[in-house]
Amino acid sequence: MDAIAPQLAAWLEKYNRLMDAWLEKGVYQTPTTARDGLARLTRSLVTEVPDVALIHDVFVDGPGHAVPVRVFHPYPDLALPVLMYLHGGGHVAGSVAVFDSICRKIALATRHLVLAVEYRLAPEHTYPAGLQDALAVIGGYRRLLTRMGLQYQPRLALAGDSAGGAMAATLAHGLQSEGPETISHLVLLYPSLDYTLNLPSVATLARGYFLETERIRWFLQQYFQNNEDRRAVSPLFMDVPAGFPPTLIVSAGFCPLRDEALQYVRVLKNRGVAVRHVHCDDMIHAFLNMESLVPERCRAVYEAMAAFLF
Repeated sequence: MDAIAPQLAAWLEKYNRLMDAWLEKGVYQTPTTARDGLARLTRSLVTEVPDVALIHDVFVDGPGHAVPVRVFHPYPDLALPVLMYLHGGGHVAGSVAVFDSICRKIALATRHLVLAVEYRLAPEHTYPAGLQDALAVIGGYRRLLTRMGLQYQPRLALAGDSAGGAMAATLAHGLQSEGPETISHLVLLYPSLDYTLNLPSVATLARGYFLETERIRWFLQQYFQNNEDRRAVSPLFMDVPAGFPPTLIVSAGFCPLRDEALQYVRVLKNRGVAVRHVHCDDMIHAFLNMESLVPERCRAVYEAMAAFLF
């Protein structure tokens, strides 16, 4: 097996010692600690926050409530295609604010108008609340941007990392077969695609690589609380409809979700989908949230997204 990038390995050693110390004190994960932890991690390791010409916080009418959306338009004088971004965090953590700097970089690198969705989180809002929020934004983004007076091209790509990648893939499967909006491109960054957690890397990379298998199980317990058929709602096992969008998948060599990403690449290719796969063999899960440790790797991902979406 390849080695983890040295900067990540040194950071992981300290991180694992800290986590072990907390466990020895009897401190266990809660939604609050999960949210605070991801926010602190990202603030401390994603320190470059580039300027974007136009950023607005707005709302889209959702299923019985307004869905918050942050709009990033890097070139307001140009009509750019639109990309909707769904952040990671295990369906429990993460927010538009936490992923603000990442969305800024995506908007600038890809020359897309980015819509970051503040979808509802578990355990307060279980499956499929977050998906319903994202679907509302897909259905309402054109009215929103027109109302704001922004220039845009009526072409929508979906992107997401980790749990957000699961949501983006799920939406793409449903929308291409029965939805009103055609998705032009799909971008999945170290996505969660198999809620059954049955592929080998979930066991072989279960502990010590930041995202641990027991933590994944805990996240899914918060998200699925109504006896859902987890296989049926996993993108890896969904039917691939005709016209499924070209897909970019970024996987990490030391991520327990690695094998489901690799399997999904094979599934899509076997169905005739145009797939680009970028495998970062020396990376761990969520490395975009650790940019100061591996800036070149993060830059390469943004460049791959730009080339794919061009």
